[in-house]
Amino acid sequence: MAKGKPRVKVPKSASKGEVITLKTLISHPMESGQRKDKKTGELIPRQIINKFTCEYNGQLVFSCDMEPAVSANPYMEFSAKVNESGTFKFTWVDDDGSIYTEEKKLTVE
Repeated sequence: MAKGKPRVKVPKSASKGEVITLKTLISHPMESGQRKDKKTGELIPRQIINKFTCEYNGQLVFSCDMEPAVSANPYMEFSAKVNESGTFKFTWVDDDGSIYTEEKKLTVE
């Protein structure tokens, strides 16, 4: 079972109506299921992060499905317009059912 380690970068504050940039990275091998183990010759089972979402105060901001062609340690960068203070919630879903989350607060001045 892979252990994902999420990291996110969110500004601490923004002005009302400002478009901010959000950056995420999760440490994960993203095993495609097509490689063979060098010692045994058997296929290494697929294990990827297959879904990523970002919510702000419970409202979906960004979502994507990932496929085996995505490289290890997937990085995402996207923008969001903020009108009020709140919390961003980032969620990664793994093939094995593991769910990794990270939350960051943002103050709108």
